[in-house]
Amino acid sequence: MARIERTVGDLVADDAEMRDAVETVLTRADDGTVHWADVREEVSSGHWGRLIEKGVLVDGEEGFELADPEATRAALGNGATDASATASGHAADDDEIEETTWSIYDKGAAAVTMAFFVAYAWQPLRDLIGGIMDVALGPLEQALPFYAVVMILAMATGLYSTLLQANLMNTEKMGQYQQQMKDLQNRREAAKERDDQEELDRLQDEQMEMMGDQLGMFKEQFRPMVWIMFFTIPVFLWMYWALGIGGGTQHIDPGTITIPLRGAGLDWRDPAIGPVQVWILWYFVCSMGFTQIIRKGLNINISPSPS
Repeated sequence: MARIERTVGDLVADDAEMRDAVETVLTRADDGTVHWADVREEVSSGHWGRLIEKGVLVDGEEGFELADPEATRAALGNGATDASATASGHAADDDEIEETTWSIYDKGAAAVTMAFFVAYAWQPLRDLIGGIMDVALGPLEQALPFYAVVMILAMATGLYSTLLQANLMNTEKMGQYQQQMKDLQNRREAAKERDDQEELDRLQDEQMEMMGDQLGMFKEQFRPMVWIMFFTIPVFLWMYWALGIGGGTQHIDPGTITIPLRGAGLDWRDPAIGPVQVWILWYFVCSMGFTQIIRKGLNINISPSPS
């Protein structure tokens, strides 16, 4: 946990006596757990409180625990006792985020996806993409009712969307960031209760440093969405093209459909809920249902998880 190493480096840089306090806590910790009674003769209450406030020590089942003993030990061992060492620790953290930046393929997919968005408003491009997609989807539409075609497309998009999110999204990294923000908020509340303006100022600086991590988390979340849209938008454009949405020519005869609370014999382009048309409502209902089944069946959880 690079944050702990950086935090310990800051503490030692600000107070030379803090190094002895941290070393004492490390020495007396039993499997990562330490009690105030074990160190009070060698560690001042002020230093002990600072370690708790900064998140180096956290509540455990039988006392306090070192949030990350290895990172704490590394901060002392690598000589991180001045501002330059702190900056190096921060740079290392930035490098960790940089490793998850988009590759040339990710950027290429994003550029193509933006072009796909243009097709929603520009009919010639929509007709071009729809015609290309019809080479693969046309035979399927001729063999099955249109509602079944939409179900198959929804299941396919739900499957690859789930797999892309599971493989491209670093949930552990996102969970660590959320935990850091939670720890920061807890320490801010404690500082407010003590009316410790100096600590609040330090926490404000730490929060500003974490803004780079926040941008990294946004990129982490958006990366799989680019690939999902890269594969999904052509499917939507084919349905636009096939049904003649947006003033285009209708290329298939999809028949009619019955929807609860809306009645029978509905045209696929009729409004279902407000401006939402029948075809897109049917697609999203099928997509949400199949996606949940796929996640349960494959035991895939894309929620952020702390390490």
